[in-house]
Amino acid sequence: MRLARMTAAAVLLIAASPALAHDGHGGGLAGGFAHPFTGADHMLAMIAVGLFAALKGGRAVWAWPAMFVGAAALGFAGARFGVALPLVEPMILASMLVLGLLVAAAVPVAVVPGIALVALFGLAHGQAHAFEAGSQSIAAFAAGFLLASAGLHAAGISFYRILGQVPGRLAGAATVAGGLALAFA
Repeated sequence: MRLARMTAAAVLLIAASPALAHDGHGGGLAGGFAHPFTGADHMLAMIAVGLFAALKGGRAVWAWPAMFVGAAALGFAGARFGVALPLVEPMILASMLVLGLLVAAAVPVAVVPGIALVALFGLAHGQAHAFEAGSQSIAAFAAGFLLASAGLHAAGISFYRILGQVPGRLAGAATVAGGLALAFA
């Protein structure tokens, strides 16, 4: 168990490093899959969705990540068809701060309001991914980033379930710290 905690702490420290500005991932399925991992903003927010879902438990464990992924797909499609949402980058920052704070403080959120919250954040993340997609293999790029998003949600859920509430709440606090670091970088 000590090794698992040390590994989890190392992952959090790496995830809280400054954003890498989403460079060099290209297009297609591989580029889409790599995209959420090339910026701490996306990675921290998507892990936080999993932490948030695991904190709530029950239906939220599958409903909140599924809603985020579905909303991200809609945001992506909307952006590709010319529907640009306002304040996308501030919403991505807000996703890290709000979800991180909710997890760190163990705030009880009902399933339906949680669905609305992650859907709002998912739309913003989907829009941002669309702006990075380029013009080739759009469907493959979308499939890649949606698959990576689901995997990061699963990582957050697993982290919380394996290590428990205290490390889970600390991971929420680390998400807030990472978001603040990115905001003032």
